Amino acid sequence: MSKLTKNQKLAAGKIEAGKAYSLNEAAKLLKEITFTKFDASVDIAVRLGVDPRKANQMVRGVVSLPHGTGKQVRVLVLVAPDTEIAAAAKEAGADYVGLDEYIEKIKGGWTDVDVIITQPSNMGKIGALGRILGPRGLMPNPKSGTVTMDVAKAVQEVKQGKIDFKVDKTAIIHTSIGKVSFTAEQIVDNARLFIDTIIKLKPTAAKGTYMKSIYLSTTMSKGIKIDPKAVAENQ
Repeated sequence: MSKLTKNQKLAAGKIEAGKAYSLNEAAKLLKEITFTKFDASVDIAVRLGVDPRKANQMVRGVVSLPHGTGKQVRVLVLVAPDTEIAAAAKEAGADYVGLDEYIEKIKGGWTDVDVIITQPSNMGKIGALGRILGPRGLMPNPKSGTVTMDVAKAVQEVKQGKIDFKVDKTAIIHTSIGKVSFTAEQIVDNARLFIDTIIKLKPTAAKGTYMKSIYLSTTMSKGIKIDPKAVAENQ
């Protein structure tokens, strides 16, 4: 068993065992216990009282974080090149724009992007990429806003901090909501909007306690338990 480093011991000593913190307390504490030399991501994990195997209890949505994610998001727009739509996508900040050449690259195993956006008319060609893009969470989907007629707007929103989330098979929603370099207030703002969005998406078929647990952490820190009731009441 590996020994704890000095910083790990210091971090562990700051977290009170069994305590559920308020969002404000957790955000401040998170910054105190993170000692990485790089700008670590701030992650949130929300465990829900739903059965993801049932279609009427699936929780999926999108949210535009007020302070962005702090990450450089690489966006591929799959539309015909040399068109007004392609030009608008590039102007909006898309990193890659094209259609057939990128479809062939993806078939060859290239998936060096974070988000893929396209138009409904192109889904016939892109559908064949499902086996490659699906497991990586890259398949364009109308529900996440990545299959749209307004491609330029979608690119702009993603670059500004729009994220797509979905409950996994263990009933947990996990995503990054910022960087440790953010102020505690910015982390709280992003976390609160994310949680509020999940609350609004509560399936009518879900029974009992909806939000079972919330944990805030950074890339290499311990998770800090949040009091779900306090968050729900915006305290």
